[in-house]
Amino acid sequence: MTILIIVILLAVLFMIWLVTVQRKLVAMEENIRNAMSQIGVQLSMCFDAMTMLLQTAEGYAADETRPLSEDLRSFRITVTARSTPDQVQGQDRILSEVAEHLIAIAETYPDFKADKNYVRYMDTMGCYRKMVYTSCLIYNDTVAKYQRFVRMAPVNMVAPLLGFSRHGYLESVEKGWVWPVK
Repeated sequence: MTILIIVILLAVLFMIWLVTVQRKLVAMEENIRNAMSQIGVQLSMCFDAMTMLLQTAEGYAADETRPLSEDLRSFRITVTARSTPDQVQGQDRILSEVAEHLIAIAETYPDFKADKNYVRYMDTMGCYRKMVYTSCLIYNDTVAKYQRFVRMAPVNMVAPLLGFSRHGYLESVEKGWVWPVK
């Protein structure tokens, strides 16, 4: 009889531990999704500012900026809580390429470079880029904590059974472009 009570007690303790681990993993995954969602919001602001910058540039170099605007529209995706690090890095690459072209256009057209909207949007883009970079650091830190927890014994034995798997890191998002303003 006492063996039965001990087995039942152990089973209850195991179930309590399992529920506790599952809840912690859910909370950690939610933190990862929130961090990715924040990156998406900030990337969206970057794309909006870049669009405004391209509209300003069209007044000075329409033939050179039209393909950039089309590229920006066609390759833009919305980064959400369920997006992958590869999608974020792809969006960052698009922004970087368009920014490089705009900087080259500004060097060619001094009036564009002197335009107050150019200066304002470039400053805005610099701020947004720093926010994206900071959010990427937060995302990677959140993923690191999750990965560490999932890899520790005995959690590593039950996490896959509960449907939890590893998450990828953001590896190549730049701190921000060097904005040649001021």
